[in-house]
Amino acid sequence: MKRAFKATFIEDNGIPHTIDVPEGWSLMEGAVKHLVPGIDADCGGACACATCHVYIEPDWTAKLEPKNDAEEAMLDFAPGVKPNSRLSCQIRMTESLDEIVMRVPKSQQ
Repeated sequence: MKRAFKATFIEDNGIPHTIDVPEGWSLMEGAVKHLVPGIDADCGGACACATCHVYIEPDWTAKLEPKNDAEEAMLDFAPGVKPNSRLSCQIRMTESLDEIVMRVPKSQQ
């Protein structure tokens, strides 16, 4: 059985959702499994829709792999993009991301 680590998604209204995400899963997969509001994942994680857009809290951005070209291109379609914007389908849970915190954009709620 895979180990699971904590991830917290914070809605625009401040309501946090702390969930367990198995190692190797994307943050989006964990959010969908736990019905986190605002993470729709219309494309199922294919990096083709930007409906899993999140703002990574500053303490965590340096721990992430850099955005790939597909993620950069998809973020062009997301409203309210900021320097810490990421697609949660492109971030795989690892032990080093245990307790990661991100915010869900108001535009997705």
